[in-house]
Order: sequence, then C-alpha cells, then structure tokens
Amino acid sequence: MDLAAKFRETALSVLPVTAIVLVLGCTAAPLGAAALGRFAVGSLLLVAGLTVFLLGVDLGIQPLGDRTGAALVARRSLALLLGAAFFVGLAVTAAEPDVQVFADQVRGAFPGAGKGTLTLSIAAGVGLFMALGLLRSVLGFPLKAVLAVCYAGLFALALAAPAAASGVAFDAGGATTGPMTVPFVMALGLGVAGSRARGGAEGGFGLTGVASVGPVAAVLVCALLDTQAFTHAEGTVSRAEVVVSRAEGAEGFVSHAENAENAEGFVSHAENAENAENAEVFVSHAEGVDAREGFWGPFAEAAGPALRESAVSILPLFAMFLAFRKRLLRMSGRQAARLAIGFVYALAGLFVFFVGVNGGFMQAGAALGTALGAKAAAGGAGAWALLVGTGLALGAIVVCAEPAVWVLSEQVEKITDGAIRRRTLLAFLSAATAAAVGLAMWRAVAGFPLWTALVPVYGASMLLMAASPPLFTAVAFDSGGVASGPLTTTFVLSFALGAASGGGGGADPFGVVALVAAMPLLALQVLGVLYERGRRRALRAAPAPAPETGENA
Repeated sequence: MDLAAKFRETALSVLPVTAIVLVLGCTAAPLGAAALGRFAVGSLLLVAGLTVFLLGVDLGIQPLGDRTGAALVARRSLALLLGAAFFVGLAVTAAEPDVQVFADQVRGAFPGAGKGTLTLSIAAGVGLFMALGLLRSVLGFPLKAVLAVCYAGLFALALAAPAAASGVAFDAGGATTGPMTVPFVMALGLGVAGSRARGGAEGGFGLTGVASVGPVAAVLVCALLDTQAFTHAEGTVSRAEVVVSRAEGAEGFVSHAENAENAEGFVSHAENAENAENAEVFVSHAEGVDAREGFWGPFAEAAGPALRESAVSILPLFAMFLAFRKRLLRMSGRQAARLAIGFVYALAGLFVFFVGVNGGFMQAGAALGTALGAKAAAGGAGAWALLVGTGLALGAIVVCAEPAVWVLSEQVEKITDGAIRRRTLLAFLSAATAAAVGLAMWRAVAGFPLWTALVPVYGASMLLMAASPPLFTAVAFDSGGVASGPLTTTFVLSFALGAASGGGGGADPFGVVALVAAMPLLALQVLGVLYERGRRRALRAAPAPAPETGENA
C-alpha cells in the first residue's frame, strides 16, 4: 500500500469538511478563534490517524479475517464456524467504542434502560446475525430473500414495540459498525465465500448488512420485554443534555447561564428566549476555557479516553489472533509478525483518530449545529436553506472520510475487477448521506416523526431488490452500516442534535444515524439498476459474430 497516496486521498476527503466549517465558523455562525483552531488541528490529526489505521487494516485486520474464514470452512464443521462467528461478533461488538458511547447516550435519555443489559443485548444480536449471515453464505441461500425476511420481521417488531424505542433501535444498527468491526466482518465474509463454490462474487458481501439487523432486533425485543425502560422520565433529560453526553469532553462549547451574554454567534435571550434556553448549553466562553485549560487542553484530556477506546477496540481481535495462530491459522513466524505490526499500526491510527475527533472536531459540529438551528428556528427562508444546505454538504463529504467506507470501496473494486469503480461507489454513497443529513436537519427543527422518512426509504429499498443485481444489493446493505461509522456518529450526529437543541424542535434526538444507514440501501441499488441497464444496452449494441463459412467450417 502506497502510504503517501493514501494520505493524499484521505486528506482530500477530510479537508472539504474543514473548509466548510471554517468558512461558516467565521461568517454565518461565529465560533471563536480558539474553537476553530482546535477544529483545524483535529482535522489534521484525523487525516493522519485515518491513514495509519488503513495501513494497519491492510497489514493485519483484513488478512486475519480472510485466513480465519478460510480456515473455519476448511475444518468442515458447521457448528464450529457458526459458534466462532457468534462469539467473535459478541466480543468485538461489546468492545466497540461506538457501542459504549451509544449505550451511555440511550441511558441518558431513558434512565430505565440499563447500560450493561443494552450493550450485551446489542452484542448478542450482532453475534447471532453474523452466524446467520455465514450460514446463508455456506448454504448458498439468496441474500435478497434473507434480507426481505429479516426486515419484515424488524418492522413487525417495531410496530409492536414502544414508539420511543424505534429511533434507538435503528440507530443501534449503525452504532455497531465501528472502525474495527466492519473491516474484520467483511474480511471474514469474503474469506468464507472464497472457500466455497457457491454464491459468486456477491457471496462475500452482505454479511455486514445481515449483522446490522441483529442490534435493531435486540433493542426492539428489549423494549417489548420492558416497555417502561424506554419511557421518558418527566423532566429528566433535555435534548441538549443528550448532545452534551454524546460530545464527551466538550467543555469548550458548554457555558453557564451567566456567560450567555458572551455568546457571540448564538441566539440571545432577548431575541429568541425559547431557543436561547437550549442553545446556552453549547455556548463557548472561549476566554474562560483558554484560561483554565489552554489551547491544547481538550486534546490532552481526550488522549486518555482515546487510548483506552483504541486498546479496547484492538485487543479482542488481537487476542483472537494469538489464540488462533497455531491451531487454526498455522502461520509462520514471519506472517505472524506482519499481522502483529498491522495491529500496532491500527492501534496507533485509531488513537490519533479519536484524539482528533474528540479534541476539537466533534465539538465544532455541536456548536455549529446549535447556531444554525437557532437561526432557522428564529425564522426566515434563508436561515432554513443555510441549515439544510450545510447538512447536505457535510453529509456528502463526511462519509468519504469514514475508515470503513474506504475499506469497503477498496474491497468492492478489487473483488469486481474494477467493474464497480471506487469513485462511483463513493459518489453514490455521498449523495445518499447528503440526502440523509439534509433530511435530518429539516426534521431536527420541524420535528416530524422518524417513521415518515424511514418507511418510504426502506419500502423502496425492498422493492428495488427485485431489479437490482445481487452484488449491488449485497454491497448496498453492507454500505448502510458502513456509512454510519465513528465520524458520522460523532461530527454529524453532534451537528444534528445541536441543531435540534438550538432550534427547539420536537423531534426525538435519536434517528439521525438511522437515516444515514437507510439512504445507501436506496442509492446503491439505484446504481445497480442503472449498471444493469447499461450492460444490457452494451450487449444489444455489440455486433453479432460473423457466421462461419463453408470453407472455415
């Protein structure tokens, strides 16, 4: 892997986001010099971390997944394969940083929901449906039929479960697909499919899509078993508090009421009292923060949690590598050393990535969303257009910086021998995520129910499965989970929830990740339909082979 080329590509994905935030932070929604400076530093750290992490994926995580899948199939024990898939899915998901933060966020909004129970239920759901996905691949069942049955069951559960649990459940499907889970799960699926004669190229894809059903079903089942757990306790938590718990370490954007008069760029009490109450939480009192912590304070504070989250993400897979090395994988010392180096790179890259995200990148999203949401709620078509337009632009760009999106796009281009270009895949993913985030911005202030957006998208996606080629359907459902990775669930989620809090809308704070996870199902299957039509037109336009003459016969 060319490290310089990878750095250039990741920089081109992240820097447009940086440019948008810096321009808006200096004009329409002033954030202050210190906040913008931290955001710029966070962006640079994010680029560096993502580059090193992807190098580690190439050297360690993907080869481990490929080898593990092939070795499990070679043992010719279906029980061993499914049991290993369940326990790997359970362990990796329980350790995923996004799942831990998501469980804290849910507990903040629903005090009756226990963090431990929720985390284990989500992890068990992923493990169970990972085993189901591999069983489908081994037995050669059509992926479309499995997905149709799974989503029909999900919507039946959602209709029976408490309404407040639906947004949480569909968000959970995106929270589980983090920077460690996705590369390994995809590599495991490709390794199993590569050892089987069935399934074709699409046989290796779709495992992430099937596994993403598990956490949604798990949360809905928990809600059915304990309906009181997903009931808002009156007066317990506001949307603003949910955003603050999600944007952990965001002191640079939290202000006491007495500092509201210094809130440049935010809605004042006099001009918009009802929105100022929510916006106060995100106001930055830059002078006080700088005096207390200094410019580098948030990055230093983020270093400890970032190291812990990175280690917790890496260690389960590394422990599995050590356990499987001799008995299952039968690797030479040189091969094992190469994989171990890959894990070190992945650990270092994740650490730098999380420091950049939590030290300055994510907080700017919350503050910017609050400012623009407050302006939109204050009235005026221009303010609404600015909020939704910013959401469209950020959604289009941020998804291209997701670590797992890079892994998926490279694998798709490689497996299809270039039939599906990475740039084309990224373009359709960007359009899908842009539409999702723009819709989330509208919902954040308007407050319309989540189902009015999710039902049409999932309904159209199910209908498109009949016309889309199997490979595109598999990649589309994988992409739904991949697009809602750590960058989306930090910056974009913070931006959207900030807009909801600043705008005073009636929308439930959950559901943003669900929209981001749903739109790629639609967009990439549309790409598949267009691809299939183009292929058929090319076949019809191709000249017919010349008939053989008697002399040549």
